[in-house]
Amino acid sequence: MMNVFSISEVIQLGIQIEKNGKDFYSTVAKLSKEDRAKQIFQHLADEEKKHIEVFKNILSNVEKYEPSGLYTEEYFAYLKALSEEYVFTKEKKGIEIAQKVKDEIEAIEIGIDVEKDSILFYNEMEKLVPRNEHKVIYKLIEEEQKHLRELSELKKSLKSQKWDCG
Repeated sequence: MMNVFSISEVIQLGIQIEKNGKDFYSTVAKLSKEDRAKQIFQHLADEEKKHIEVFKNILSNVEKYEPSGLYTEEYFAYLKALSEEYVFTKEKKGIEIAQKVKDEIEAIEIGIDVEKDSILFYNEMEKLVPRNEHKVIYKLIEEEQKHLRELSELKKSLKSQKWDCG
């Protein structure tokens, strides 16, 4: 039986996730009216751009790598299901979603969901890449966690401003 995904395909999904993240954050940065939100969204877009390069580097190192027999077709089917539910694996979705947001709070909430989904996906990806790439995946997960904290803090800040003004 053939695997549903190869490792290189999983990493390419990671690249697509980061591209859509970059597009999403760049677009909402341009659309944002709040200076602080605009700065954070642009910072996150720049971070996603760096992550694309990290994944490309990992991809070049795993082209011929196959995980141990531990990974069954069912596991790859799980990853496929996970990625299909994750909207940012679909090409051009970042811009499309960003153009539909009503305000910064909604954009932040989408960003929070994206970061959570990325953490879950990368935790699973770590099980598939060669051991020498684990530190890179851990670093990406840490950065996604940092982005999650930044977005949560921004959301609290903007909500309190609107509460104070309203």
